[in-house]
Amino acid sequence: MELAHSLLLNEEAYNQLGEVQKAEFIFEWLRYLEKLLLATSRNDVREKQKTLVEQLLSLLNSSPGPPTRKLLAKNLAILYSIGDTFSVHEAIDKCNDLIRSKDDSPSYLPTKLAAVVCLGSLYKKLGRILGNTFTDTVGNILKAMKSAESQGRYEIMLSLQNILNGLGAAAAPCHRDVYKAARSCLTDRSMAVRCAAAKCLLELQNEAIFMWSTDLDSVATLCFKSFEGSNYDVRISVSKLLGIILAKAVISKHPGTAASRQSIRRVSLEEVLELLGTGFLRGSSGFLRASGDMLKGTSSVSRDVRVGVTQAYVVFVSTLGGAWLEKNFAAFFSHILSLASPSHPKATQTQIDAVCCRRCVSFILRTTIGGLLGEKAQLAAVKDICQAIWKLKKVMDAVMSDGNLETRLGSTDVAASQHMLVCALQELGNLIHNLGTTAAPLLQDSSTGLLDSILSVILHPSISVRLAAAWCLHCIAVALPSYLTPLLDRCLERLTGHKSSPEAVTGFSFAVAALLGAVKHCPLGIPHGKGKIIMTLAEDLLCSAAQNSRLSAQRTQAGWLLISALMTLGPAVVSHHLARVLLLWKCVFPASPKDLETEKSRGDSFTWQVTLEGRAGALCAIKSFVSHCGDLLTEEVTQRLLPPLPCAVDLLTQLSSILKMYGSPLKTPSVVYRQRLYELLILLPPETYEGNLCAILRELAADLTAPDIQVAASTFLLPPLCHQDDLLILSPFLQETDHRFIEEQLLLGNGVACGSLEYDPYSIYEKDVEGDSVPKPLPPALSVISSASKLFGVVCAHVGETQRLLILEQLLDSIKHTKGARQQVVQLHVVSSVSSFLKYVAGSKGCLGPEEMKRFALTLVMGALESPNPLLRCAAAESWARLAQVVDDGAFTAGLAQVSFDKLKSARDVVTRTGHSLALGSLHRYLGGISSSQHLNSCIGILYTLAQDSTSPDVQTWALHSLSLIIDSAGPLYYVHVEPTLSLIIMLLLNVPPTHAEVHQSLGRCLNALITTLGPELQGNSTSISTLRTSCLLGCAVMQDNPDCLVQAQAISCLQQLHMFAPRHVNLSSLVSCLCVNLCSPYLLLRRAVLACLRQLVQREAAEVSEHAVMLAKDSREELTPDANIREVGLEGALLILLDKETDERLCHDIKETLNYMLTSMAVEKLSLWLKLCKDVLAASADFTAVTCVDTMQEEEGDKGDDASVLTTRRDEKSHPFTNPRWATRVFAAECVCRIINQCENANSAHFDIALAQEMKKRDSRNDFLVLHLADLIRMAFMAATDHSDQLRLSGLEMLLVVIRRFATVPEPEFPGHVILEQYQANVGAALRPAFTSETPPDVTAKACQVCSAWIASGVVSDLNDLRRVHQLLVSSLTKIQAGKEALSHLYNESASTMEILAVLKAWAEVYIIAVQRHKNHRQPLKTTTCLEDGIRNGSCSSDGLLDLVYADLGTLSRLWLAALQDFALLTLPSEFASQLPAEGGAFYTAETSENAKLHYYNSWALILHATALWLTSTGFVVADPDEGASNLSRPVTPTSMCQGSSSGATIKSPEDVYTDRFHLILGISVEFLCSLRSDATMESITACLHALQALLDVPWPRSKIGSDQDLGIELLNVLHRVILTRESPSIQLASLEVVRQIICAAQEHVKEKRRSAEGSISILPTILYLTIGVLRETAVKLPGGQLSSTVAASLQALKGILSSPMARAEKSRTAWTDLLRSALTTILDCWDPVDETHQELDEVSLLTAITVFILSTSPEVTTIPCLQKRCIDKFKATLEIKDPVVQIKTYQLLHSIFQYPNPAVSYPYIYSLASCIMEKLQEIDKRKPENTAELEIFQEGIKVLETLVTVAEEHHRAQLVACLLPILISFLLDENSLGSATSIMRNLHDFALQNLMQIGPQYSSVFKSLVASSPALKARLEAAIKGNQESVKVKIPTSKYTKSPGKNSSIQLKTSFL
Repeated sequence: MELAHSLLLNEEAYNQLGEVQKAEFIFEWLRYLEKLLLATSRNDVREKQKTLVEQLLSLLNSSPGPPTRKLLAKNLAILYSIGDTFSVHEAIDKCNDLIRSKDDSPSYLPTKLAAVVCLGSLYKKLGRILGNTFTDTVGNILKAMKSAESQGRYEIMLSLQNILNGLGAAAAPCHRDVYKAARSCLTDRSMAVRCAAAKCLLELQNEAIFMWSTDLDSVATLCFKSFEGSNYDVRISVSKLLGIILAKAVISKHPGTAASRQSIRRVSLEEVLELLGTGFLRGSSGFLRASGDMLKGTSSVSRDVRVGVTQAYVVFVSTLGGAWLEKNFAAFFSHILSLASPSHPKATQTQIDAVCCRRCVSFILRTTIGGLLGEKAQLAAVKDICQAIWKLKKVMDAVMSDGNLETRLGSTDVAASQHMLVCALQELGNLIHNLGTTAAPLLQDSSTGLLDSILSVILHPSISVRLAAAWCLHCIAVALPSYLTPLLDRCLERLTGHKSSPEAVTGFSFAVAALLGAVKHCPLGIPHGKGKIIMTLAEDLLCSAAQNSRLSAQRTQAGWLLISALMTLGPAVVSHHLARVLLLWKCVFPASPKDLETEKSRGDSFTWQVTLEGRAGALCAIKSFVSHCGDLLTEEVTQRLLPPLPCAVDLLTQLSSILKMYGSPLKTPSVVYRQRLYELLILLPPETYEGNLCAILRELAADLTAPDIQVAASTFLLPPLCHQDDLLILSPFLQETDHRFIEEQLLLGNGVACGSLEYDPYSIYEKDVEGDSVPKPLPPALSVISSASKLFGVVCAHVGETQRLLILEQLLDSIKHTKGARQQVVQLHVVSSVSSFLKYVAGSKGCLGPEEMKRFALTLVMGALESPNPLLRCAAAESWARLAQVVDDGAFTAGLAQVSFDKLKSARDVVTRTGHSLALGSLHRYLGGISSSQHLNSCIGILYTLAQDSTSPDVQTWALHSLSLIIDSAGPLYYVHVEPTLSLIIMLLLNVPPTHAEVHQSLGRCLNALITTLGPELQGNSTSISTLRTSCLLGCAVMQDNPDCLVQAQAISCLQQLHMFAPRHVNLSSLVSCLCVNLCSPYLLLRRAVLACLRQLVQREAAEVSEHAVMLAKDSREELTPDANIREVGLEGALLILLDKETDERLCHDIKETLNYMLTSMAVEKLSLWLKLCKDVLAASADFTAVTCVDTMQEEEGDKGDDASVLTTRRDEKSHPFTNPRWATRVFAAECVCRIINQCENANSAHFDIALAQEMKKRDSRNDFLVLHLADLIRMAFMAATDHSDQLRLSGLEMLLVVIRRFATVPEPEFPGHVILEQYQANVGAALRPAFTSETPPDVTAKACQVCSAWIASGVVSDLNDLRRVHQLLVSSLTKIQAGKEALSHLYNESASTMEILAVLKAWAEVYIIAVQRHKNHRQPLKTTTCLEDGIRNGSCSSDGLLDLVYADLGTLSRLWLAALQDFALLTLPSEFASQLPAEGGAFYTAETSENAKLHYYNSWALILHATALWLTSTGFVVADPDEGASNLSRPVTPTSMCQGSSSGATIKSPEDVYTDRFHLILGISVEFLCSLRSDATMESITACLHALQALLDVPWPRSKIGSDQDLGIELLNVLHRVILTRESPSIQLASLEVVRQIICAAQEHVKEKRRSAEGSISILPTILYLTIGVLRETAVKLPGGQLSSTVAASLQALKGILSSPMARAEKSRTAWTDLLRSALTTILDCWDPVDETHQELDEVSLLTAITVFILSTSPEVTTIPCLQKRCIDKFKATLEIKDPVVQIKTYQLLHSIFQYPNPAVSYPYIYSLASCIMEKLQEIDKRKPENTAELEIFQEGIKVLETLVTVAEEHHRAQLVACLLPILISFLLDENSLGSATSIMRNLHDFALQNLMQIGPQYSSVFKSLVASSPALKARLEAAIKGNQESVKVKIPTSKYTKSPGKNSSIQLKTSFL
């Protein structure tokens, strides 16, 4: 193909190719030549022009195909326009000669056609240069047309269009001739010719004034005739022609002379509308004839004419534009409405006609009012529609109140007006639905009386009007959710109050049902209690139905309708009423078959009507329950549902006999009953009715083959059973188009009605499948067939094989035994049922059954495969493949394929060949290529042959479609066939006439499948791949030039695939050009293809796509797409304009996605463009005066842009590129602004630094930064936040929030210390204030609270007085919510109140958190109340200013926060604890709405938790009353059970318990959240939770709790470890580590506390005692000389330290210490008893010292218990008896210490037990004198002990003790004789005694004197001793050194005193 890329044709290369390749080569050369000529200089072209012309003209004779001839003609015209024109006349003559040729052979036809096309192209390009030659040319062409076949006529019309286009007004002499020729072609039998004629006439009317003046009527009539028998393309083309001509007639100012003006008749709007009305009502046959037929009752306007005229109306108004419509709305609306109710009653003589007519009227209104008018104009239109409704209502009232003879005529008026009312109400509903909350002012305007007008017609006699009014209320409720509850209340009130009016009962029950259906569209819902009211009312209606026979049917229907609609509210509501519903369900059917027989025998026609109505209603209610409340369908409930089912089936089997008995009045009720039962059974599992399967199957078979069915409605029955891809070959019948709403009636055929609400009132509460339009249920007779067909598939799959076989045989027989049209109907029903069966069995992997089943099924499907109905053939081909799939046997499948092979080889009829070719494709689709390559080769061979059958385009279409399925399913197996298939496709693309668009569409599908099969291999560089790729691109190019829009869509789809696999090889510029041209195509599927491709392109190359689009728009002289101004607003703006106009959901989604991708890639680089686009959209409809105050700093930039439409009148105000955009578009623009800000955040930091941005802007003016557009951002946010649309307000508030968060910290360089946002504080306040009014919905208020808190917390405003404006909004909200869940709005569900309350609490929490953080940063102490008042009074802002503001309400807030947290804790409990939840709900939620409330708690809890933790921290956990510090509250506080005594009089908790509860609440919520972090857990929640834990552990009390509970600390650490492992955010990890640090600190503090703490000592005391006593025991052995070892001394010292520890006396540890010390003492006492005899003898002194240490150092309770005390005393006694003087001395010393112990409880028992013993030992001194120092010391220590006793004794006992002591001391004295000879020992004793006597005597003189007086011996001895002592003093006898150093040489003197 590279050889084709030259200026001149490479003839050498060309001649070497085969025929197919030659055509391809030529086309490729011509494609290249077109681009080359435009790029080559004029001189170079002229040099080779002659040769080039010859080559091009010679190609005319080579039979060029349609695309080639078109391109050839184009190149020839370009060549002459660039080069010399001297030889152009020769070229024209040659073409004319070729056309004149008498050769009529088929082979010569392409040459003639090429000549015709060339002429058209030359005249179009060169125009008037060609002079007067055009008269001959046109004459020649018109002459040729007389004998031309359809292709010729088609090309001639298009050629004439081009000639007229090129010549303009110069062609006037030929206008009439062309007009005459085109008229005949406009009613041609070929649809393509009609389309071409319409295009020719459309070109002609530009200059031929007569067409829209004198000949206007005949043009209109001609168009009406053209509509007869037309297809979709013709209707599009001709309606465009008619609409534009009529529009021109209305607005044109005629040029020319006065004479010519006189001959031209002016046409008024009324005339034009009347003209269109005539076509709509009477068709093309003319008034007189039509009226005559109407009088006979025989005429009915054919549907295609009516649909065509409907489209013409839309084109007419669209051409005139929105401004014209606004001005002329009243006249237009009145006229359109009259179409629904023409003056002649026969015009809408049947219900079917009426429904179709209404649909056309609705389409006109919807497309014009909904599509052309802006929101302001739509609001005005609503008022006009209301006025029309009031007028029609007055007509009805007059008639209904008139009792005279004219009433009959009046009733006709009522019947006629009903259709007008239905259309008006439906359009009113649609308008308000689309306006959304922007319509709120209308409803508040009492002068309009909108709601009253709708409610008034709910009582209309016509059920259609009542339903339309109910639907209108539904639309209002969806648009304005705040009206839902009031409307529901009004309707319920009227329904309750007007139970005696049949119209009121049905009308208001419809309204209530419609409103309940709206609830699912309103996220804020309705109050839960409404369900109970509705249920009670429904029960009342059902129970009272029998009381009044006039109202029985209506009340029954109303009751069940209400219950059915109630089910749509879902399990949360229905669960409370389920028992009552099930009881009603049980009661509505007889209990047994016997009761049913009784009913039959005693009923009459009327009672059966009511009975069937009631039972059908009950079935519908249960169906609704199963559909909407699946969660409630437990095993138990299912069992309760089942009992009435057998009876319902029994009644089904009896219906035919009941119908025979009571006649036709029961016909419709019985059909409805069947339909309802079938619908319910489809939803239920087959096991639930398995006992009735056979009976049901028999009834289904009877329904499907009933003798009275006449209508074959295949278009609604079969499409679900066909594969969606196969429906494409039936184009354009079943394809989605913008006109589907009206085109649908043409699919169904004249005998079938369109769907309409009155056919099934129960559908009023169901969500419509097709978007927002009114539900369109089909008539019951059709619906029942559809349901029967579906159910047949299920039931047949579950019956026994024998039964299945019998039924199938019966169905086959029923087809055989019927004839003619009825046979087709039966066959249709049977095939659809069997297809449904096969589909179900295949889906459930079931089994078909015995061999005979296969035979029957095969016979059935085979018959359908050869049906004349193409849709039936489609379904049969699908079933053919399903049959093979179910049988799942290779041989069987091969057999099926062979059957099709044989049929295709032998059959010559179109039907067989199409059916079996598709069957082959279907087999491959489901069975993946039928295993063998031989089969694949055979299939492809046969399909190749069929694809080339040019005699039948249908065969070609089906064969190529089947080939595309095989290519898709074969995958890599198909590689070997790619090349020949591609050659075939290209050959056909180049040769199949463009009139056969369906063939081209199938070729496109094949090419697409091939590209997918080749996939990424297309990127390769090998010769073969390169050739394939070139062929693919060539194929795409051919399809792009095809006039059919669907083929162009296929081309775009193929190029999209190529771009995906081989982007380098697709010319992006030409592809973008193609996309831009078709951006606003009238064909929906082409627009979808364009957007799908654009969406893919901009993901990779957004900038390039945008640039190509703008360059193309600038280069193009003509505007590419008149509706999308790319030159002005770029591709981005064009897409926004398209988004605003587009109604198709899928397309809108693609537009948004495309814009989002473009924004992500380019918003930062093209910042000004994007912001300007968004600003224009948001400002285009902002009519609020407040907008002007948004920015006084900067001048408004003038907006440039032209009017959107040439025909619209100019407005006074500045024009915008966006005229009146819808609120949804504005919402999207606001969302875009937020995305732009986010994109800038990831780009240059200068976007948020004004100083840097200004500096960089100075350096390079092209630099652009977001901060420089801050004024615009604020303006946009303000405009959006203060709009009438609630959705836009939410978006505006979100935008404001984003702006505040991103710009809060940006400093203002001109005013240091201030931030840039500060200047906008008035705007922020103004934007927020409307959101806090009473009528604002909770979701808007909730969002505004978030913005308030962000603004206050941002720190932008530093002055408290300024801040208080916004703060006051939050205060007002807090006041509002304090009344709790009871006092908030009753307009919405209780969960909406929960949302608002929690939003307010969350906002306050955020403010408080920030306030505390700032306070911490400044490290100032908390303010007292007086400081607070001062701060507020003077308005100065310190670091505490914000905290001051919060402080006033902190007591209230803390209680509310705690209540919210308790609610959250309860709601997050696992389901198994549901029974433990409070029955009445929580503080802020009700039990019934807990599920809905959960989401709001999830959104708010984290910040509330953090704030609560901070508040508790601020109290230091020392104040129990949460109102502490806020005792002067002026507002009530929500009561909550949190930390409060309950009403049942529970005990009031202690402060310790209160704080423990709060501590565990916060800790529990945190741990529960952190230990199982969900994927949707936000950073904000995790951070807030961790900060809450940090705050909690900031104060000692919670730390001590964590520290003292080791398990709790470990659990927390485990949770934090998991958080650190699973979350990579550094901030979260740091926060987690901080909590870890605090936990470790808490543990450390706890350990320190334990160390100081008595409790801690208990754990280590046993060990220490054990070690100390162990050392003592092991080392206390007697050493030589009585020495004490150092270890014993150390042990005793340690023991004293332990025993005297204060912990032994501490309150908490005293008992434990006492027990342990007693044990230790016991251990020491036990040491006296050696374990074995080998043990060394213990040192009694050491052990006795240890005992004494215990006695003296511990508290008395340790040693005073009798058992221990006795053992201690015994040890002392025993030791006193030991002869060892050292032991005795020490014992006396120890006892001396004990006796001195101040506590008598300790010392007295020892005194009592041991004093007498000591006395006795001392009295022995007379008998046994001391012989050595040791013995002397024993006596001396003994005396000391006795002296101590005297000291400690009570006063009255002391004399006795002194009397005992003195004799002993006197007995130690020596007289003067003995003294001299006494030993030193005795002398020392004497001195010791005398010294003591000298001390005691004066102290106790009376005792002393009485004792001496009473005992002369003692006196004498004393005197002798004194005398002797005096003598010794005189002679200076040396005294003992004892007094100075008593016991100095004692061997047991201790270095340390242990006592």
